[in-house]
Formats: sequence, structure tokens, C-alpha cells
Amino acid sequence: LGGMLSVALVLVKAAFHRGVESPDQIEQIGLPVYAAVPKSDLQVELTNRFKLKKQKTKGTQALLAESNPADLSIEALRGLRTSLHFAMLEAKNNILMISGPAPGIGKSFISTNFAAVAAKTGQKILLIDADMRKGYLQTQFGMNWDNGLSDYLSGRLSLTDVTKASQVTNLDVITRGQIPPNPSELLMHSNFSKLVDEVSSKYDLVIIDSPPILAVTDPAIVSAHAGSTLLVTRFGQNHVKELEITRNRFEQNGIDVKGVVFNGVVKTKRILSCFKT
Repeated sequence: LGGMLSVALVLVKAAFHRGVESPDQIEQIGLPVYAAVPKSDLQVELTNRFKLKKQKTKGTQALLAESNPADLSIEALRGLRTSLHFAMLEAKNNILMISGPAPGIGKSFISTNFAAVAAKTGQKILLIDADMRKGYLQTQFGMNWDNGLSDYLSGRLSLTDVTKASQVTNLDVITRGQIPPNPSELLMHSNFSKLVDEVSSKYDLVIIDSPPILAVTDPAIVSAHAGSTLLVTRFGQNHVKELEITRNRFEQNGIDVKGVVFNGVVKTKRILSCFKT
């Protein structure tokens, strides 16, 4: 009886705490949805193969934009590329920071694949893993995490030493580097400002993948240097209130969030009616 009551309680709580399932719910709080990215079964398979099983990737095998460029998720990111091109025209620089409210929302999936999609247009793209605590962008490109951002910020290596060419044409990557004891302090160092200024002039677009802002303060520091800030939220996982708190956290630091990427969208009657209207 106790077990049955426990299961019933969990089900009831889940029913009353459903995450966002429609772009309309996000736009009602004043955040524009730049792209709705469908859930990709192939991406789930790639993640299980190369991340959960800890297998070493070869080249860009774990990158959906390379494994299956025709995937609907990648098509949605092409739409995001077009929308952002016009949205960033009035930005103070060509630095785009991507963050989110919480872990496990597919933020790194959006960052890596959007970088690959943007590079396909012939632009020079730099992708930076600013999650120096748990970043794993290197797994998407078959790289090692060492000799990365933290090593540059600490003064141990130069920009040339930490910039790695990926197998995607026109796309360079800076991995997270050694896990430092003080990531926030490193980002506040003048070396980070120097890095932003230098890469901004060398590349057409710089994408910085940062950790979730409700977990650490790093994104607030990074976004102060970025011309545009995007949030990633996941279908059925993040709540509207969570997005409001996330936006408020940025606004408290003087940062205007450009918009939202709605990730992992599963087709429902509610979603279909939303797009029909």
C-alpha cells in the first residue's frame, strides 16, 4: 500500500509540474522563440554510442550535422542561422553566447551543431567551451579536453596553442582545458577580455557554450562580453517559471536575452495546432 501511494504521489506531482510543451508558452513571457528543434532519434543513438558508453569518437562521428545533414533537427538549426544573421546585425560584436536554465537540456548539442551549420556557409567559426567544470564539447569532434580555455586564461598557453582545427571546414574549437579550482575568477581575468577581442577580429562568428546560469555565475560574466545571448530550453523539462527566473538572472547583470531555442520538441496535438496558427 505504501509503495502504491508513493507511485501515485509521484505521478500526481509530475502531472501538475509539466514542462513547456509549446512555443506559445515561452513567447507569452516575452521571449521570442528563434527555433523549435525536433527531437532526433539518431542523435539519441549517437549519444548512447559515444558518450554513455565512453567510446572514443573518430573525427566528427558524434556530430549530427556531419552524420546526417538532412536530419530535421539540422534543418531547424539552418533556420536559426538565418534568423540570427539579421538579429545580430545591431549587436555590439559577433560573439554569441548560448546558455540555459539547467543541465541536460541539449545546450551543447545546439552549440556544436549550430557551429557546424554556420561553418557550411563559408564563414570562419570559432566554438569555445566555457564550461570549465563539466564541458564535453570535445567528444563531438574526437578531440581531447586538455590544452584549452582554462590553460589560456591562466597564462600557461597562447591562443594559437589552444585553438584546434576541427574536421569541419572553417570551424575551429577551443576545448575547456584543465578543470581549474576557480573558473569564475578566471573568466573575470583580463585575459578573457583579451581573448574575446582577438577572436572577434579573426572570426566571422564566435559561439561560446557556457554552463547553466541557475547552477553557476559563469554565464553572467561571459554574457557581458557577448553581443548576443541565447537560451536553450527543452520540451517537457523546463518550466515557464524557470525560464522567467533565468531571464531575470541575466537582466540583473544588465544582459538582454535575445531569444530562445526550443530543443527536443516532440510532436503533439498542441504543438501542431500552434504551428498551424
